[in-house]
Amino acid sequence: MAQVPGMETSAISVLKRAVELDQSSRFQESLVCYQEGIQLLMDVLKAVKDDSKKVHYRQKIKGYMDRAEQIKVHVNQLKEEGKYHEQIRIAEDATGYSYEVLFRPYVTEGLTEVWVEDPYIRHIHQLYNFLRFCEMLLKASCKVKRIHLLTSQDEGDNSSQQASALSELKQSLQSQDVCLDLQYSTFHDREIRFDNGWIIKIGRGLDYFKKPKGRFSIGYCDYDLRQCQETTVDIFHTKHTKTL
Repeated sequence: MAQVPGMETSAISVLKRAVELDQSSRFQESLVCYQEGIQLLMDVLKAVKDDSKKVHYRQKIKGYMDRAEQIKVHVNQLKEEGKYHEQIRIAEDATGYSYEVLFRPYVTEGLTEVWVEDPYIRHIHQLYNFLRFCEMLLKASCKVKRIHLLTSQDEGDNSSQQASALSELKQSLQSQDVCLDLQYSTFHDREIRFDNGWIIKIGRGLDYFKKPKGRFSIGYCDYDLRQCQETTVDIFHTKHTKTL
């Protein structure tokens, strides 16, 4: 019973976020939070002994489940009609937008192939960004087998650094049974496509984080604590995923 207050606090926090995202029409994100919050409330329900409290939690759970089901139907209808569009605005100096947070609602279990178009995977911090993105995919519940990267080739002093880093990453991913398909092009588009139909376009590509103040400053390792540059994220869904 001692755990119940903490579990309830966690559930309330997640469900509050779900409602906020719901009200902002960020439906796919809100759906993930509703599902997490409902599971937490169900854990609370199992732990309480008082019958009146059980009735209270059951009513709460039913309400949230009904809303989650409505969102699921709405999202599926938009996806079927090819009209799904969601926009996230990341404010200057905002935190809490790591790749795990931003991409989590769209990295589903059936995801196996990813296309990344980003002209700026060249400098050392941009290469680390791409590495962290790949790590995020490996840690997720999906089974990614192939990652395609289309970027521009650095022709300056850093060209050997770019080639060496991407070659090392390719070998490292291979040891995880993931193939990295690398291509170079002169282009300016930035978008990420998943073979489950989700398309994420970030104004700044993967490079939307600010440079940390130092190697021992907060946010250097944990991207959730890293300040962001102002940018816009547009999310779409299509039944036909473009190949490179």
